[in-house]
Amino acid sequence: MVQARVASPPARRSVPGSIRVISGITVASLALLFAALAVGGVSARDGLRVIGRDAGPQVVATAGLYFALSDMDAQVADVLVLGRAYEQQRRAALARYDERRLEANRALLKAFELSGDNPAERRTAESLLDGLGRYERLAGQALLLNERSSHEPGPPPDEVVRTYRQATDLMRLVLLPQAYNLTLENGTIVRRTYDEKAVVVPLVRVAVVVAGLLALACLVWLQVFLARRFRRVFGPALLAATVATLVALVAGVAVLGQDQEALRRAKKAGFDSVLTVARARAISTSMQGDESRYLLDKERADTYEHTFLDKSLAVLYLEAGNLSTYHKAVAERSSKALGLLGPELAARDGQAVLETYRGFQAADTEFRRLVAEGRNADAVAARLGPVRQAFDAYDQALLVMSGRHENVFERAIDTGESSLDNLWRLLPFAIGGIALLMFAGVWPRLKEYR
Repeated sequence: MVQARVASPPARRSVPGSIRVISGITVASLALLFAALAVGGVSARDGLRVIGRDAGPQVVATAGLYFALSDMDAQVADVLVLGRAYEQQRRAALARYDERRLEANRALLKAFELSGDNPAERRTAESLLDGLGRYERLAGQALLLNERSSHEPGPPPDEVVRTYRQATDLMRLVLLPQAYNLTLENGTIVRRTYDEKAVVVPLVRVAVVVAGLLALACLVWLQVFLARRFRRVFGPALLAATVATLVALVAGVAVLGQDQEALRRAKKAGFDSVLTVARARAISTSMQGDESRYLLDKERADTYEHTFLDKSLAVLYLEAGNLSTYHKAVAERSSKALGLLGPELAARDGQAVLETYRGFQAADTEFRRLVAEGRNADAVAARLGPVRQAFDAYDQALLVMSGRHENVFERAIDTGESSLDNLWRLLPFAIGGIALLMFAGVWPRLKEYR
């Protein structure tokens, strides 16, 4: 009589299936963890690239263009008021004009290269190149007429003034606004990118934490199930996989946190301040050029005095209805000033900027007094002496402040990219190692049912 085969108990027959199901869930949770880490890393790197290597440098380059253009026009105005005197200073101004012209052309070419496939930016850059050529021709004509006139220090002949008006109007009304538009367009890209990453990176970081905790819970579940079913202590391979997962989770969360902070510092403490100081420096350069324009063009003297005040208010805003009142306000109180430099004055080098700015405005007060008294030769001497020295000290203080913010910006970008590089080096080993440990921990148990 043939003995019937005894069927395996249902509970025992379901153990391999249960192991496979729990293992599959664990693998899926691990995949979710590493996918979240990958998404977070890619998002953070994209933000660092745009702010630190792409649109951010382009904004700084176009801000440098604004400065170079402003200084070009200021140097031409200086040469025109010097007349036939001050040969050394006239040559220095012309040399500086040529230097700024080269800087403007390089900045324009860089802006054109960085514009990529953006048609609006490319058109603006092309228009600026064309306009700069026209400005150089007009400025050259004014300089040539000025040299032929051989006038005394002070206002040049009318034909020189008329030619220079065309040049400076082209600069102030066309070229500088276009250069500023380039800065704004790329600045918008930086702000949009930062705002996006400031939301995405923290959310992905939370997703990494949730996915990591889920993966750890699944690993513990798998180990507890195996220990109970096989009446053994926890397997060393699965324990090692759990520890490796915990390390990957902690490292990933830390890296994304570092990148989040790097993006914040690069944007807030670095890029924003660098751009602010660059704009303040460019406006200040144009402002001090208005002093020469105020002296050389009597018909527009009031206009240039008002533009000097407007630019001063843009740089450091204080309640003032006219330039005299502003000079007094700067000398007496500036602790609660607004404007571009208002927030920057709280920095450790802010006091140096404020003091040198006060010195420049005080020198301007004396300069305008000499002009009002009709002492044009003395006004030119003051423009070349105390005014120039005061402005150079102020400009140097701005450069020091800008350099400090640039260092903050570069360190933040480098730190963020370095931490991401470490994460990308870790992930392949973590994925491969945990996969091998999972296999080593589960496969022996499944073999017992073969």
